Amino acid sequence: MKTAADAFDAYEAIRHLLPAMPAAGAGQDIGSIMDIADGVDAFVFDAFGVLNVGDSPIPGAAERVAQLRVRGKLIRVLSNAASYDRAAAFAKFSRLGFPLAEDELVTSRDATLRAMDERLWGVIAAPEDALEDLPFPVLRLGEAAQAYDRAEGILFLSTSDWSDHRQTLLQASLGRQPRPVLIGNADLVAPRETGLTLEPGHYARGLPGDVRLFGKPFPDVYDLVTATLPGVPADRIAMCGDSLHTDILGAAAQGWRSVLVTADGLFAGEKTGPYEQRSGIVPDWRVARI
Repeated sequence: MKTAADAFDAYEAIRHLLPAMPAAGAGQDIGSIMDIADGVDAFVFDAFGVLNVGDSPIPGAAERVAQLRVRGKLIRVLSNAASYDRAAAFAKFSRLGFPLAEDELVTSRDATLRAMDERLWGVIAAPEDALEDLPFPVLRLGEAAQAYDRAEGILFLSTSDWSDHRQTLLQASLGRQPRPVLIGNADLVAPRETGLTLEPGHYARGLPGDVRLFGKPFPDVYDLVTATLPGVPADRIAMCGDSLHTDILGAAAQGWRSVLVTADGLFAGEKTGPYEQRSGIVPDWRVARI
């Protein structure tokens, strides 16, 4: 999957698995999110494509977030990144210029770990992930085929060390013995400096067994966010993201407002109108950068 069109087609192919789009937004172009700040109490930001691309901050994003704080707006970051624990996530955002308080960050990893039960989990994770936040016994899955059969459940957190060969081992093992599979990042792709990378959601397709996906657009992560925003009406929350099928669709399904950010993420260099028309997923607002 190399282009936005490829990613769009892949998301459309699994549309039956995603929440329904309640109604198309107005699709209004704005100059910056300050244009809508008076009508929004809480801004929820996707990370990749909105605040950063890989390990590089997007110019002006940190300043805009600081500007919103001065205006008294609540800030949340809602990320489908499951490759690192909360301590590492906070450290990364701080390095990028986005220092966050404890309740300002929600990740798909948070939601995934809440779904774990007491069993031996076979974990697919980045080599540098110490897995210290996992609450139950784990077994790293790699090249040893017998480890896949030993696992009593599968926890898929990162594709950084994954391969087609390992995917074949996983599929074969689940075919022999179906078990629960928790996908810690529902994204099919992520925008990075070198292009689009394949994410755990991509490898979830076609896996046998009881497969659950966590992260946008699925409801578990939104429940975690709204729990930190008591008293804030849904229509006073605005999700700012770069993906129609995750950020915009997920927000609309929750009754939130939505802002599609177009300059640096999935649709960088593309006109989004044709994709919106084909999918029926239209944001309330559209902006190049926040």
